[in-house]
This record gives sequence, structure tokens and C-alpha cells, in this order.
Amino acid sequence: MKTKQKTLGFIGALAIVVGMIIGSGIFLKSSVVLASAGTQWAALAAWIAGGVITLASALSIAEVASAVPRTGGLYTYLEELYGEPVGFLLGWVQTIISYPASVAAQAIAFATYANIFVPMEGWQQTCLGISVLAFLLLMNILSTKFGGVIQTVATVGKLIPIIAIMGFGILGAGSLHFSSTETATVTGFGAAILGTLWAYDGWIGVTNMAGELKDPGKSLPRVICGGIVFVIAVYAIFNLVIFKVLPYETIATSATPGAEAAVALFGERGAAFITAGIMISVFGSLNGYLMTAARVPFAMGQKKQLPFARILGALHSKFETPANALMLESLLAVVYTLTGSFNMLTDILVFVLWIFFTMGVVGVILMRKKHPHLQGSYKVPLYPIVPIVGIAGSVYIIISTVVSTPAYSLIGIGLTLIGLPVYWYQKKQ
Repeated sequence: MKTKQKTLGFIGALAIVVGMIIGSGIFLKSSVVLASAGTQWAALAAWIAGGVITLASALSIAEVASAVPRTGGLYTYLEELYGEPVGFLLGWVQTIISYPASVAAQAIAFATYANIFVPMEGWQQTCLGISVLAFLLLMNILSTKFGGVIQTVATVGKLIPIIAIMGFGILGAGSLHFSSTETATVTGFGAAILGTLWAYDGWIGVTNMAGELKDPGKSLPRVICGGIVFVIAVYAIFNLVIFKVLPYETIATSATPGAEAAVALFGERGAAFITAGIMISVFGSLNGYLMTAARVPFAMGQKKQLPFARILGALHSKFETPANALMLESLLAVVYTLTGSFNMLTDILVFVLWIFFTMGVVGVILMRKKHPHLQGSYKVPLYPIVPIVGIAGSVYIIISTVVSTPAYSLIGIGLTLIGLPVYWYQKKQ
């Protein structure tokens, strides 16, 4: 069976990390975080704390990624460290629900924002979302390099409005609006951090591409850590600018604080400007999710862990890309788009996915103690403090999700365990 060519370079991989993290969250989450935190200083601290938790998790999992640089990402790491059934369950959830539902959500979000420029009926927005998905599917089938180029261009494009807002905001007149009638509380600060973590989500997707990354043992940790540090800086500066140009009450009650800041800086045309930036952000996130999503069923297909494994684990005879796996994820995304179930599915699976993420962070400790033969070129700094920070943050997310949405947590576990009969059947075959 053919193996994939290593066509993804450092810049393309870095664009996947930045492009998947920076979606619409930076434009929309400032109000939620500020309202929960109570004060601007507490909100800013929450953005940084969320970034630190994400960075600690990334630094830890990057060591595992360096030692096990295979296509499939976290699924392959958990399989190596905890056994085949555990890895399979994550791969099952990502293949059937998590990734395609996220792709569907991004496709519809793109069409929704496009409606501002060209008014459309609901079915027309759905058709546009599916059409954009079909275009990206074709590009990724033709070449992994095409997908990487699209990701790089989209990432640069999405940074233009962000940099413009930060630049004009910092250089413009005015002072920081760091006054409010609210006070910061421990529970409010925790809720604010939880809100920021949603905006930092997506960084782990690049590990799915490890098999196609040039020199993954060295490049993957640098890509993950460099991308997250860059995003932390962007988020912190962006929110400082929002605090400078808008008062507390406006930010806390606005559904689109990023657009409000653009209007304050550039006038009414600022709204159109920021909307275009959000569309580019969503387009890049959509491409990144589709690229990384297909690598999980592809890796599982090569191990004969899924039905139709020979088809899913095969490369295109001419383009040498996982075309069948790409088409499977796109087809499932279209189904979720047509049924409108993507938001519910992604909400349900947050709890389950963070359980696996926590296991990934714990994995670096487990690997050093029980699997010393797994050695990569990268070691997590300040061990074991960094993994402990990542574990604590992950456990907090799990507990918060159980408390806030217990029904969704139980449903998520149920959907995950449905994969066990599939696993046992494939093992018998």
C-alpha cells in the first residue's frame, strides 16, 4: 500500500494551527468573557489563563507527538499508550460525529455571514455552505499541498482585519476603559476561562497530519507551541484594543463586540470589513477541519478498524491523497448540514473529547514511566509542572461541563460507547 508523501511544510502546518484556532471566537467571545469575569482586568487575565492552560496541554501532548509522529493524531497516541480500544473510541467519535459536525458548522457559519452581503433564503444558505465544502474537498483531493496553500492564504487573510483593528486601536487616541460597576468573583473567573477555551480550540488538529509533515519529530512541537503562543498574543492585544475603544456596558451586552470595535474605529464600513474578516476566518477553519478530519478514518482504515477499511485506508491512485476518507467526512458533514444537527452534536461531544484530551496530557507522564522506549527529539519543559497545569485545566473543563449540562454528558458517553460493538466486530473479521 502506498504511503503519503511528506508535502506539508512548517509554514503550512503553522497555518493549520493558527487557522483552526482563530475562527469566529475572537470576534464574538469578548462579551461573554467580560460579562463572566466582571472587570476588564479579570477578563484579560482569563484570556491569558485560557491560553496558558491550552499551551500547557499542547506542550505536553507535543512530546507524545514527537515520539509517535504518525498520521491520526491523538487517536494514535492514545492507542499506543492506553491500548487499541481507547484509541479506537476516540477515532470513532472523531470520524463519525465530531469532525464532520464541526465541518458542517463552519460551512453554515460561512453562508450565514455571506447573507449579510447577499441576502439569501435558508435553503440558499445551505446550498452555498455545501458548495464551499465541495470546493475545498476538491482542492484537498487534488493535493495536500493545495490544502496547505489555501490554509496559509486564508490564515494571512483573516489576520488582516485583526491586525488593522489592533494597529488603529493602539495608535489611535483614547484611553483604556477599565472601569465598571461589577466585581470579579472566583466562579465568574472560572466561567470566563471556560469561554476562552472554546476560542482556543482546534490546535490539536495539526497532529492528525503528522505523517505528511516534513521532519515531524522536530517540526510538530515547534508548530503547535509557536502557533498557540502567537494566538495568545493576538487575543490579549485584540481585547486590550476593544477595552480601549468601547466602554464596559457596550462590550458586555454586544453580540458582536469585534464588529462594534470596527465601527468605532472605521465607521459604518467597519461592520462590513469585520464581517469579511470573519468569513475568511471561517473559511480557513473549514479547510483546516476538513484536512485534519480525513486523516483519522484514513489511519483507522489502514489498520482495518472500520467497515470498508480497504477503501478508507487507500490513497488516490494519481494524487496520493486520502480522497475516500475526505469524501466520507464531507458526506457526513453534508448530512449534518441538511439536518441542522451539527450544533447539538458538537455541544454533546465537548465532554467526551475533553476526557480524551486529558488522557493525552496524562500520556506524557505515562510514556516516560512505562514506555521509555518511546523517545522523540522534544521534551516538555519544566516537567512535571507543565503537564500538571494542563491536567488541572482539562479536569476543570470536564467538571464544569458535567455540572452545566449533565444530560449532554451522558448522551456523549453513550454515543462513544456505541463504537465498542463496531470495534469488536472488526476485530473478529
